[in-house]
Amino acid sequence: MEWVETTAKTIEEAKELALDQLGVAVDDAEFEVLEEPRPGLFGRTRGEARVRARVRPTKPRPKVERRDRRRKGADKPDQTDEATVAAEADTEAVEAPAPTPKPRAAKPAARKPAKKTEEPVNDANNTPTVEAVAAEAEKFIHGLLGALGLEGTTAVRHDGEDIEVDVDGENLGVLIGPRGTTLLAVQDLVRVAAQRRIGDHTTRLRLDISGYREKRQAALARFAMEQADEVASTGEERVLEPMPSADRKVIHDALSIRSDVETRSEGEDPQRRVVIAPVSSAN
Repeated sequence: MEWVETTAKTIEEAKELALDQLGVAVDDAEFEVLEEPRPGLFGRTRGEARVRARVRPTKPRPKVERRDRRRKGADKPDQTDEATVAAEADTEAVEAPAPTPKPRAAKPAARKPAKKTEEPVNDANNTPTVEAVAAEAEKFIHGLLGALGLEGTTAVRHDGEDIEVDVDGENLGVLIGPRGTTLLAVQDLVRVAAQRRIGDHTTRLRLDISGYREKRQAALARFAMEQADEVASTGEERVLEPMPSADRKVIHDALSIRSDVETRSEGEDPQRRVVIAPVSSAN
């Protein structure tokens, strides 16, 4: 999987930026801290935190070895031995009275080897192309829309290994959910489905439905400015509600241009939230 590298004031903020670039939750990523900020005078820090991250690779399921077909023949009695026994029995029948024949037990039916379910082979030397991943993503989305009785169109854009899939249609709110939580879940579902169908890949997939992300970012930026005005006026911190990493990044970016407030993230996912604090005169 391809690594992405980010820098920020703190290690946590650098990780948040990496999660937004990868488009995954913290449980689906792995990190390496390349550089930590150094303590300076009066409690200040010098330098920036630098981390790198990537999507946690999915372990391929173990292959079921094909049963030896020769066992099918091994289950049958040895025909040569039966022929020899039959010849000896005929010789004895000439020299002595034939014994009363005993009923022979029926031979058990030979078992047929179970059919092996074919699984997609993930060849490390044949990484799926961006176009192949995008095609599988579109195929899965159309199947999901059909299963839910919805209609929509898809538009795909890709830049390098970044894929953006926009879905447009009517009555698609069920795929967005409150604060976009369902949208993020569907995005992860599409990514995993494409990975299982064509194998492991290094692309980053971002899903948008009915332009929700752009509208959400604009609304969050306005909300962040309103909250920052309150913090600057009262001098008291304001703790926002828990948000996914993408929404927290919008808050951080929107308020980074202001010199009277600062932001930080606290807590653990899914309860991680943004804190807006006034900048003290000492700073």
